[in-house]
Amino acid sequence: MDIGSAIRAIRKRKNITIAQICEATGLSQGFMSQVETNKTSPSIATLDNIAAALNVPLTYLLMKKENRMSVVRKEERKATTSGSEKLKVEHLSGTKNMRLMLVELPPGASTGDAPHAHKGQESHMVIRGEIVAEQGEDSAVLEEGDSFSWDACIPHSVKNLSDGVSVVLIAVYTESESELEPDFMA
Repeated sequence: MDIGSAIRAIRKRKNITIAQICEATGLSQGFMSQVETNKTSPSIATLDNIAAALNVPLTYLLMKKENRMSVVRKEERKATTSGSEKLKVEHLSGTKNMRLMLVELPPGASTGDAPHAHKGQESHMVIRGEIVAEQGEDSAVLEEGDSFSWDACIPHSVKNLSDGVSVVLIAVYTESESELEPDFMA
């Protein structure tokens, strides 16, 4: 764990000096310096005092870096293509069990010739265009601003009905990281 670096980053972002932290916690500046450089590991009680002085939850200081907020800038998005119709998929962000994607379907394009299924649950929002979503015996025509959800283990498909590109925002949730498919399968 890199608790010291987290403490330093928070302190600097909030424009708090080491002296101010020491005044609030009763700790020495030398000790705080060692904490921030990860040369010593403070007790939970001491971390709780530091967290209170920084006005952050103790649990935040104990979180692993990979569990903290993750930011993907627009220009950093990973873009892939999927299926025979080469749907453009922009991978927006994700967590261990969830992915968020923006999918562009060219006019008349679909997610495949036949409905498909996979583990997980999906929620969709039509950002632009008009699509038809089909799952089993259910079918719905959806336009900009409409949304829908389904259990992805039931065969399903999506097709663009509009003359232009349709764009769909998709969130995929699975019980475990290993169940997330590497590419788009809406």
